[in-house]
Amino acid sequence: MKKYELIGETQTLDNGFRKVVLNRIRALKDFGNVKAGDIGGWIECEKNLSQKGDAWVGGDAKVYGNAIVRDNAKVYDNAKVCGNAKVYDNAIVYDSAKVYDNAKVCGSAKVCGNAIVRDNAIVYMPNHVLVIGAIGSRNDFTTFYRGRDGQIMVRCGCFGGTLDTFLRVVDKTHGSNHYADVYRAAAKVAELQINLK
Repeated sequence: MKKYELIGETQTLDNGFRKVVLNRIRALKDFGNVKAGDIGGWIECEKNLSQKGDAWVGGDAKVYGNAIVRDNAKVYDNAKVCGNAKVYDNAIVYDSAKVYDNAKVCGSAKVCGNAIVRDNAIVYMPNHVLVIGAIGSRNDFTTFYRGRDGQIMVRCGCFGGTLDTFLRVVDKTHGSNHYADVYRAAAKVAELQINLK
């Protein structure tokens, strides 16, 4: 027996590349913390959310493209999971977090706030991602996360790359001003928090 169904309520999302029609879901049976009849979030099609396990998309969360939520993973609030991203095991993505490209969030990881996890990142422990903000010249959130290749990756405004490259860009853009000091301090905290061993 299926655990959820598409209820016929749709919304169109223009993601810049194509228009995506998302479908609202409803639980057909009790599982995990979900009760039969609960209205869930939005998926493009059933391949985005497994009918097995306790996986769930709730609130106003959106999962589309080739993205998959499975096992006991949860995506809720205003979170987005798209592209070829995968959220599985007991991972949770919530608040306004975004997981996309080929990123994987798994294990007991929690991605929240305004975090952005993308590219080929793998986040499988809670301490593999750190969101700090609002900081810097843009007064925005900066996300540090453990990359697939074992490096610390950074998303800050339109910048996306390694921690070393981020620090070089900070030096070039801000020199030794207050913003540079704050970005360097955040980078140091990220190095201490995100265990690469």
